[in-house]
Amino acid sequence: MQLAAGVQQGDILAGKYRVERVLGVGGMGVVVSAHHMHLDVKVAIKFLLPEMLSHVEAVGRFAREAQAAVRIKSEHVARVIDVGTLESGAPYMVMEFLEGGDLAAWLEQRGPLPIEQAVDFLLQATIAVAEAHSLGIVHRDLKPANLFCIRGADGRFAIKVLDFGISKMAQSAGSLTRTSAMMGSPYYMSPEQMRSSKDVDARTDIWAMGVVLFELLTRSVPFQGETQSEVCVKIITDPPPPIRELRPEVPPGLQDVILKCLEKDRNKRYPNVAEMALGLLPFAPKHAKSYVEKVAGIIQAAGLSATALSVPLTPDGIGGPMATPTIAPFGRTVFGSSRRRAAMAGVVGAVAVAVVVAAMSLRARRTEDTAEFDKRPASAARPPDPQPAIRAAAPPSSTMVNSAGVTSAVEPGPAPTQDIPPPSPSAKPEPTAASTHPSTKASPRLPSSVASARPAALSPPSQSAPTEPGVGPQDPLQSLRIKK
Repeated sequence: MQLAAGVQQGDILAGKYRVERVLGVGGMGVVVSAHHMHLDVKVAIKFLLPEMLSHVEAVGRFAREAQAAVRIKSEHVARVIDVGTLESGAPYMVMEFLEGGDLAAWLEQRGPLPIEQAVDFLLQATIAVAEAHSLGIVHRDLKPANLFCIRGADGRFAIKVLDFGISKMAQSAGSLTRTSAMMGSPYYMSPEQMRSSKDVDARTDIWAMGVVLFELLTRSVPFQGETQSEVCVKIITDPPPPIRELRPEVPPGLQDVILKCLEKDRNKRYPNVAEMALGLLPFAPKHAKSYVEKVAGIIQAAGLSATALSVPLTPDGIGGPMATPTIAPFGRTVFGSSRRRAAMAGVVGAVAVAVVVAAMSLRARRTEDTAEFDKRPASAARPPDPQPAIRAAAPPSSTMVNSAGVTSAVEPGPAPTQDIPPPSPSAKPEPTAASTHPSTKASPRLPSSVASARPAALSPPSQSAPTEPGVGPQDPLQSLRIKK
């Protein structure tokens, strides 16, 4: 069975591809499935139709599609594995085999998409388009039939952008596109592309993506007509219909994004796909925030934006319906929808730094005080009491019996004094070291005369004086030895 370009089912191409069946036929070529016999995997092979082989321009575009697809490394573009030429002279291109269907078939089978899903799909396609734009490639034929939906490894739907066959490369566009040529699908072409496919830039893809989103949400294109000429006239002259007239549940903000994409004057559209993605973020599912970040990063890295693109945050930190797109000048990045929030964050950060510095300073001062205390002699362990001291009363006279049995009175000498702080009228007496230290709780009480005779150097240290870790305060009574 002959498929295309003289290829039959079961043929072996390049000694490794066994042709199986037809996957699809387009205006310029046909795509078949094949088995890679060396790698034991399925692949897709694209050929030019036999009648197109005589067109030098068509053959050149076929080669350019392969070059564009190879240069774009995005996971949202069908990967090109190999290229070659058959014995008949027909070029072929080997691509990864995709299981799924394009969004045109999706609309036919299921009807309009849910709002979040439609925005999700378009944002995924925007990643591939952003990378193409960063390389100077304009697709010029974005439409649901060129957005292929597969099931990703994580179970989510993933979009792959197909068919860069009529893409415009900045380096070589003039050699393959005549000034008056009209390339693309009329329903999705911008007004400037209607006039001349050569004189277009990345904003023609933004127009097409606005049309695609309109169709995904309504299953109809904004500009319709019985003939191609009628469609062209409406695109150039008629205002786009408000999408809420066809689907009232579409949020007004999303309608505004679509209308901005469909501005007749391309200078009034979004200047790049990153700003369009920021406009779509409030209507996308939460996980789509990563798509917008990726698009913004690609456009910013390529120098295609004159502003710093900041992906907004919602109160829960994820892009969603409450997010407000924020675009700040270079050198200033504003997160969220309020500059006051950023200013408050700066104030809070400054206060936190001040508190940390103060805490570290206080800790260092305490460490120095502890080191100084360890260097002082034992006699200086207790600082002088600033309060006036109260002198202890002298002990009463006592008697002494000598060896002859004569009793005589003995006048005691001056008793040592002890500094006793004045009692506070309201404070309760604090327990002494002798009563609290574990080693002296069971010691018997000494007579007052012995207690009053303690050397001043053995006075208990102040309760606030630091001690060595794990060692209790020294008990001065342990150093006294009482002879019976």
